[in-house]
Amino acid sequence: MAVSALAYGIQLPVQAQSTLFAEGWEAGAGPEDLVAVARAVDRAGFDYLAACDHVGVPRRLAPAMSTVWYDPVATLAHLAAVTERVRLLSHVAVVGLRHPLLTAKQYATLDHLSGGRLVLGVGAGHVREEFEVLGVDFERRGAVLDEVIDALRAALGAEEFPEHHGKTYDFEGLGQRPRPAQPYVPLWVGGSSPAAVRRAALKGDGWLPQGDSRDRLPAQIAKLERLRAEAGIEGPFTVGAIAEPLYVGRAGWEVGRRTLTGTPEEIAESLRAYPAMGVDQIQVRFRSRSRAELIEQIGLFGAEVAPRLN
Repeated sequence: MAVSALAYGIQLPVQAQSTLFAEGWEAGAGPEDLVAVARAVDRAGFDYLAACDHVGVPRRLAPAMSTVWYDPVATLAHLAAVTERVRLLSHVAVVGLRHPLLTAKQYATLDHLSGGRLVLGVGAGHVREEFEVLGVDFERRGAVLDEVIDALRAALGAEEFPEHHGKTYDFEGLGQRPRPAQPYVPLWVGGSSPAAVRRAALKGDGWLPQGDSRDRLPAQIAKLERLRAEAGIEGPFTVGAIAEPLYVGRAGWEVGRRTLTGTPEEIAESLRAYPAMGVDQIQVRFRSRSRAELIEQIGLFGAEVAPRLN
């Protein structure tokens, strides 16, 4: 599965502000900060920038998750207009919350407007209240996602009048233009549960793990390979990983015990373990105290670390 060059992407700051990963400066940030970071990511040669999806956060989860979750379609479309080459990833879109024709309309338009830069990342979701308020069965979300993936394959394909006949959704004879600019929109499946890994292997073009540590990845990758081989599935498949938090250089402040710091070569040497185990792309995150420091870290990574990754 591995490719010759390790790609690298980033989950954008500001647009999602869970206490698990948001930096302090993001609370006061806004659209101009997102634009500046996206442009820096584009300049630095990152493969993709990503935005994630929550319709609403219940009060019970708000203290940890916050309620700041920018809509991924609107955010990625806005940033498509101020960048040139970086791909646009939904990481992840909870597509089971919406009718697949609605999702297809939104993301096909995004791909069309961006000149074919979309990567559609999908996941089952985990917030029960979001499903309930939208009238979607939370307990069936896995089975629904399986069908939605099939429906999206049809609706994002070449046909102006897509057709799908399933247990939950049934449509034909409804035309949708513009079509995606890409002849084939890559679809990556997120999640690390056994069901999610199986879904990625059998239905996806790639896998977006959720929190798998380095020591867990080899077994997960082996499972992906086995499932695809047993099903006779061939063709390109992108294995992802989320790297540890990074800080290029010697930080003069407390960046956390788990953060990977050091010279560009030291960081690259550590990250080279990912392609060695079969990973094709890593998602990186940088510790920072300001937008300026984050942009500096993005630039340093692109110029000094990335050339040493392969």
